Amino acid sequence: MSAGNIVTRTLAQSPLIAVVLYLVVLGGLVAASAVAVADIFDHQRALAQTSDLLEQMRGRKPRSPAALSAEHPGTPFLEGPTVTVAGAALLQRVAAAVGNVGGTVQSSQVDVLGTQAKDGYVGLVVSCEMEQPALQKLLYDLEVGMPFLFVDQLDVQVPQTTAISDTNNGRIRVVLGVSGQWQGSK
Repeated sequence: MSAGNIVTRTLAQSPLIAVVLYLVVLGGLVAASAVAVADIFDHQRALAQTSDLLEQMRGRKPRSPAALSAEHPGTPFLEGPTVTVAGAALLQRVAAAVGNVGGTVQSSQVDVLGTQAKDGYVGLVVSCEMEQPALQKLLYDLEVGMPFLFVDQLDVQVPQTTAISDTNNGRIRVVLGVSGQWQGSK
């Protein structure tokens, strides 16, 4: 007897087995169809998001101000009635960002009379220490957050370690030049 004859004879003698097999196959087909339809909807959603991003990047569709303010609260410009107050706000923003990544500010110098001051830019040079992985988080925070800040200078000094002493525990020294635009008093 062949295997096909055995299966046919078994299914003919017990219709319950045939019904169960039919339901299992039917359930597998329904599940596969559901997964395929869900995958199609996911692809459509991803395509819509990508198309929207492409339109924004091309400049044809501006981002909604509500979406921008929800992502990064604050104003895009340094605030303050005078350029000195705007410089202090810039220093406070950078010092907070350094502190948020576990770093410490060693020294800072605000430049309100520099070459870019006539264009409304306020500059800051800050020297700080932090762990090496924190530098990427700091740069991301400064460039993505509000107000809009620009990293003009970045000098990183990795310490020379000796076998006898490791005084700074792997911390790096960073000299960071940051600038932001001040709108002036209105």
